Amino acid sequence: MTETVVNADPAELAKFSDLAHRWWDPESEFRPLHQINPLRLDWIQSHVPLGGKRVLDVGCGGGILSDSMARKGAQVLGVDLAAKALKVAQLHALEAGTANVEYREVSAEALAAEQPGSFDVVTCMEMLEHVPDPASIVRACKALVKPGGWVFFSTINRNPKAFLFAIVGAEYVLNLLPRGTHEFLKFIRPSELAGHCRAAGLHLQDTRGMEYNPLTRRYWLSGDTSVNYMLATQAI
Repeated sequence: MTETVVNADPAELAKFSDLAHRWWDPESEFRPLHQINPLRLDWIQSHVPLGGKRVLDVGCGGGILSDSMARKGAQVLGVDLAAKALKVAQLHALEAGTANVEYREVSAEALAAEQPGSFDVVTCMEMLEHVPDPASIVRACKALVKPGGWVFFSTINRNPKAFLFAIVGAEYVLNLLPRGTHEFLKFIRPSELAGHCRAAGLHLQDTRGMEYNPLTRRYWLSGDTSVNYMLATQAI
């Protein structure tokens, strides 16, 4: 019997589990996720209306995106390996009365073996920079989506500007995120992520950047992918 290697970093899982009880506090360490969620939700919906769709949210954490997609009429499954965050997500769904969302502690790769080609839309946001093998996650997302279905990714570019903004600025100067949230060497250039997508059989349809003004404390989408960015892909 071969041992299954899980594509997850225990230190990363512990980091987010320790903060799990703060996921739904909009003024907590997760404030940036609450602020960018409407932007990325609208961007996803600009490509594929979510009403009536079966949606998978890979690396769902406490369920901020999962819950909002369910409220748009999608049938949502959120998966993660951080058990405490999932419990917070489940509790929030109960308290908020979000009926059409469920959560499971399972890896994307294991779910791909169990339910291939089962979802109209797959999202994987702010997660690839936290795993040992992001290409494996991309392949699993492709396996999970139906032919012609959409897969959305968001992550952080790897360059000096991203180091300055996403780590020094966000974690040490502005305290937008807890220190140690990100590791620079795990950041992924858009060309690298696009390459993983092509290799997996995902066709790149759109790229979008996200910017932040520390004075107005406002986020917006733009064509600048030098720090935070999103990719919209379709299964071939």
